[in-house]
Amino acid sequence: MLFNFYSTIVPFNRKGKLKKWAIEIHNKEDNMKFYLSSFKIGNEERKLIELTENGNKKVAYINNALDFATDLERKNKSDVADVSELQRIGFTVDILDLKLYFHNHEGLKEKIDQYDVIWVRGGNTFVLAQAMRLSGFDEIIKKYYREKRDILYGGYSAGGCILGPTLKGIHLADEPEQKPYGIEHQAIWEGLCILDYVIAPHYKSDHKESNDMDRAIEFMIENKILFKALRDGEVIIIE
Repeated sequence: MLFNFYSTIVPFNRKGKLKKWAIEIHNKEDNMKFYLSSFKIGNEERKLIELTENGNKKVAYINNALDFATDLERKNKSDVADVSELQRIGFTVDILDLKLYFHNHEGLKEKIDQYDVIWVRGGNTFVLAQAMRLSGFDEIIKKYYREKRDILYGGYSAGGCILGPTLKGIHLADEPEQKPYGIEHQAIWEGLCILDYVIAPHYKSDHKESNDMDRAIEFMIENKILFKALRDGEVIIIE
């Protein structure tokens, strides 16, 4: 597996201060690929094209992280912008609404098998976690990862945050008690555990959640939660 961190990777030094460094790890095994951006596609779109050049260019675009939104016109415009950005670089994009599969997990598996790229947009990570669990997407994507499926999981913000071991810290930027699928569903605090660290997006960026993410990073440092911080434009690529 090759890890290309086109990013600000932020651990803390002995004095507890943030510092920058980068790492590449090479392994020749075939594995599931990841393209994880802080915001939108980010600055490595050429690499995204390269990673998917041998596939069918079909993208399942998952937008459930915004299911809490009440301004549907604004939400739809944001989705259209995301889809247009992916189409611009050569993808065929279908919106995949996980709500349609809350009682049809097998149907979701059959649907996802049609795509070489899964793209998960930003929004509320806790809402996304609920949608993934209720639809069975969480188990499907973890199975793909275990089986080293030849597929690319991409996305930004919440779409990357969900891959870590925990959502603690992210709760300072995203509201855990958002429950668009019913108040009977408890907040989910566990990530998918595909990554062994939490992605902290919008770090020191011109984004409305940037200050909240500073607080999230402080929380993760204080609680010894491993994380990698991304400025908007930066991308973590795992291939």
